[in-house]
Amino acid sequence: MEQTADPGSGMTITRFVPPPALWAFLLLLGAVFAGAYAVGQAVGPVSPGMHGPGITGDAPSRDGDMPMEHGGGH
Repeated sequence: MEQTADPGSGMTITRFVPPPALWAFLLLLGAVFAGAYAVGQAVGPVSPGMHGPGITGDAPSRDGDMPMEHGGGH
């Protein structure tokens, strides 16, 4: 009787381990984002008086504030 080796024996389970350079890059990326966030919080808004379109002063404009023309053909 011949003995054959079991194909499953002797095989080791290998896990995917990212290279150290990837970990270093992710750590550096996180540090840059954290630093940028901290500086942004310390400095404050870039343009405090800037508003989006259609907003004048401190309150948004209302439809009743502006005359409405529906193209009457005048």
